[in-house]
Amino acid sequence: MCRLFGLHAGTDPVRATFWLLKAPDSLSEQSRREPDGAGIGVFGDSGVPVVTKQALAAFEDPEFATAARELKSTTFVAHVRYATTGAHTAVNTHPFEQDGRLFAHNGAFGELDKLDARLAELHGTDLVLGQTDSERMFALITVETRRHVGDLQTGLSAALTWIAANLPVYSLNLVITTATGLWALRYPDTHELYVLERAPGGHRRNDPLDVDSRRIHGHSRALASRRSVIIASEPMDPDPGWRLLEPGELLHVDGSLDPHISWPLPRNPARSLPPPMPGPPAPTSKPDAAHTHSADG
Repeated sequence: MCRLFGLHAGTDPVRATFWLLKAPDSLSEQSRREPDGAGIGVFGDSGVPVVTKQALAAFEDPEFATAARELKSTTFVAHVRYATTGAHTAVNTHPFEQDGRLFAHNGAFGELDKLDARLAELHGTDLVLGQTDSERMFALITVETRRHVGDLQTGLSAALTWIAANLPVYSLNLVITTATGLWALRYPDTHELYVLERAPGGHRRNDPLDVDSRRIHGHSRALASRRSVIIASEPMDPDPGWRLLEPGELLHVDGSLDPHISWPLPRNPARSLPPPMPGPPAPTSKPDAAHTHSADG
């Protein structure tokens, strides 16, 4: 399962340090499946997205994944990829950027030829640069948002409602960030996704942010005195405020850090996709219309 992480720090940028993999020895563990890519995305002073990511096939560059990165932003999104199909390349590595938004996904769905046809119908094929179902899903969200005059909430709902109605779905868990907002969805109940509305200093009221999962580690002294909202695939510290999102819950957090919850999707997708099995990397070229089942995240 891929690791998702999102952070909203409010209206003013904060400095934070992230490690996408915690230590070199974690790369050599044989008891745990090795990740295939890692990346993190933020927004610079002018609100322009900045993405740092790399494929990690065979851990050719373990220093990339284990190095500490000090970043400054209002929102952050990080992802560690476990691919089942799709080449181990940077273009297939999350997060993805489209129309000034950043996106990461944990899950899978099938019949990508149908989604490719839908994207062609909506003139969104050029948005897809790689092979993953994740980037295609983001492309559909982007074109639907364009069709709804830049309303991301409506575009996201329209895109995922179409996927839930027309394609077999395993999981659509996602995080989308802009310079001012964060969106997170858990759908359906296949994978967990948690939210923490963190008080200044956390539950002990005087601590910096120091969150840690099996893959992603984040630290920020600035958040000892400021509120924040965190999204993660699993609780990352002992704070009792972690809450599991309900299946179908779409959470939107704006600069005020107030959560806005909606339920735009049907209770369950029309068809379920069995759990995808890990497989060998696919060719580096784009798949053709015969390629109907891909999984990523």
